Amino acid sequence: MTTIPNLKARHHLIALSGLGGGGAAAGGPMRRPRLLRTIHDLGFVQVDSVNVLERAHHHILFSRGAGYRHADLAALVEKDRSLFENWTHDASIIPSSFFPYWKHRFASEKARLRQRWKRHFGAEDFDADIARVLNRIARDGPAMARDFEGDKPSTGWWDWHPSKAALEYLWRTGELAIARRQGFQKVYDLTERVIPGAHFAAEVDRPAFIDWACRQALARLGFATRGEVAGFWALATPREVDGWVALNRDELVPVRVEIADGGKPRAAFALPGAVEAALAAPAPSDKVRIVSPFDPLMRDRARMERLFGFSYRIEIFVPEAKRQYGYYVYPVLRGDRVAGRIDVKAERERDALCVRAFWPEAGVRPSKALLRKLEAELERLRRFCGVGRVEFADGWLRAG
Repeated sequence: MTTIPNLKARHHLIALSGLGGGGAAAGGPMRRPRLLRTIHDLGFVQVDSVNVLERAHHHILFSRGAGYRHADLAALVEKDRSLFENWTHDASIIPSSFFPYWKHRFASEKARLRQRWKRHFGAEDFDADIARVLNRIARDGPAMARDFEGDKPSTGWWDWHPSKAALEYLWRTGELAIARRQGFQKVYDLTERVIPGAHFAAEVDRPAFIDWACRQALARLGFATRGEVAGFWALATPREVDGWVALNRDELVPVRVEIADGGKPRAAFALPGAVEAALAAPAPSDKVRIVSPFDPLMRDRARMERLFGFSYRIEIFVPEAKRQYGYYVYPVLRGDRVAGRIDVKAERERDALCVRAFWPEAGVRPSKALLRKLEAELERLRRFCGVGRVEFADGWLRAG
């Protein structure tokens, strides 16, 4: 069984994630063709509403190339229809060519969510709300949740009125799709009016779906455990992944992957060619990148800690007095390691990118070279956020 050294594992993962100066998203300005290719190679890009610098999906794509523009992503979703929004482990932007595989997710969500939401709203009321909302959109065209707010009062549950719950149910189960966003509000329409016809009509049987979900997850992970494969798309169950592994055991390559703290290497498996790719992976650029907490490289926090030695959690829901770092702190990647974390916010009313604190990781010296690269990344981020200057708070450079 081949052992992949920790350093090479990190190089490989950074390359696969498109943050290495090559790899998944290399090749030209980040305009529509490269943008679509980047999202395809990543698999999906998570959408999140928090807007401290920029919303997560914009930040993730900005981190991967010069020239990224919000309008290009909107055009791919809303005009070209080559991307659609739905659910992986969370709300995400996904290539429309993957839509046939999502039909299996829609079927499982229909069974799961229907029982959950009917218990809350009552079976008769919920069924009536679904029919009423679906019929109205079919008749009148795209609509937002606020277009239904006068229909029935809010229940207080998630602060959703029943029509909003029906809209979300119909979206999560594939009968509605997101035609566009207005501000950050979803505009819903019938799925057949949003997804390109060939993708909407295509059917994939369950064995082909499981093979695709497992194989494509593993290709993007490089090497993985069964749980990591199941968790990547959140499409196949762990039992289905076990069955796929057993069926393809002769093809899959068992590996051991060294972990950051020098402990016992982790057993995993890979597709043919992945070990060679990992061992040949070049060292990433020494540039500093301030990455989103929802970046694909960061998403699996346990894997990130095991391979990079970086422990991270978002402290939004931690009471302020108990926070170790801050409300929304960004990982700082330099080369093949996490150099620290930074508390930075675009304060547009002040026309400033405000740096409150930077904490180097243990063993990272805040050298002049590191700080110079950090300042260059902050300047790049300032331009992306559209503010006029970078401001550093007193005492912003903290002890590691």
